[in-house]
Amino acid sequence: MSSRSPSVAGDVKALFAARNVDLVEVGVLQPADPFLDIAGEDLRRRIFLTESETGQALCLRPEFTIPVCLDHIASQAGTPRRYGYLGEVFRQRRDGSNEFFQAGIEDLGDTDTAAADARLVADAHELLARAVPQASLKLTIGDQSVFEAVLAALGLPRGWRMRLARAFGSHAMLDAALADLANPPRNGQLAGPVALLAVDGDAEGLTAQIAKGMEQAGLPLSAGRTPAEIARRLIEKVQLRSVRLSDDAFAALKTFLAIDTPLTGAADALRGFAAEAGLELGTALDLFAERAEAIAGHGLASGTVRYDAAFGRPLDYYTGLVFEIGAEGTDGRPLAGGGRYDRLLTLLGANHPIPGVGFSVWLDRVESLREARA
Repeated sequence: MSSRSPSVAGDVKALFAARNVDLVEVGVLQPADPFLDIAGEDLRRRIFLTESETGQALCLRPEFTIPVCLDHIASQAGTPRRYGYLGEVFRQRRDGSNEFFQAGIEDLGDTDTAAADARLVADAHELLARAVPQASLKLTIGDQSVFEAVLAALGLPRGWRMRLARAFGSHAMLDAALADLANPPRNGQLAGPVALLAVDGDAEGLTAQIAKGMEQAGLPLSAGRTPAEIARRLIEKVQLRSVRLSDDAFAALKTFLAIDTPLTGAADALRGFAAEAGLELGTALDLFAERAEAIAGHGLASGTVRYDAAFGRPLDYYTGLVFEIGAEGTDGRPLAGGGRYDRLLTLLGANHPIPGVGFSVWLDRVESLREARA
């Protein structure tokens, strides 16, 4: 590490050693496409992009999860495996430096999902408890899979489920999506061949038409969203405008999103909601209850651990558990956050599915809190 390493580096490395976590290093320069294609809009707009001598799109490392997963795939390492990291990331930020330290753990290959989730949440909490022992930590838990199970049980078509799933983690995006769901907007400004292809749901034809238009306009096909992604979004928008949720179903969705309760009573609250709404949430609810029990086994299921049904994190690769840990004196900004990403390694090129869950700690915020509490 450089001379600018944070003072909490010792606490981080001590936790890694105690948890049998392998400390790894990944390159500062990373291929940009995985972040642009997989991480989501929130991270995409913050990335520092550059280009190699051969024209490959590169970026300064904006986070560690994707690089660690790529490194795991390239090394063909066995699983289960726990990786730890401590280093700088680079993001465009309105407040604070664009270059700051993060530390965290990526837990890959453990098929006991509930136990792995609970262990990871406990490790994140323990790291912060060591770094700022005087802080009163508050842990908020959400669940992408429970949210998606509710959407499916309400009978929402795939396009709406995808839009709402992408909005999970952004109150503004979720509110806008719910407003459109309650009052679908009129058709937009699409016209000509693009409109016909979008209405017909012809993804292949629409992709070709968009690529042709971009080439005629002199726009590089690798800039921003790809023609295929633009086509998919346009088709989704056309389909979304034709859907109107029933009053009962819309009320049930709003009731679900209003659930905010201590984790100890969250499984019962979800069961009560599902019974009252007449919905079957299946394995998503079973896994949630199993995880809540496992977290309680680590001594964390107290009044400082809450389940918020509307809570998500603004990264598109999460598939299940999502969480953040905060404390007073951080202006509402989390000290740590993470979640489960069971599809990520396959999307990155793994030959077979590898379950994964991880967390990151914003060490600049931890340092500021330590100084304020010193």
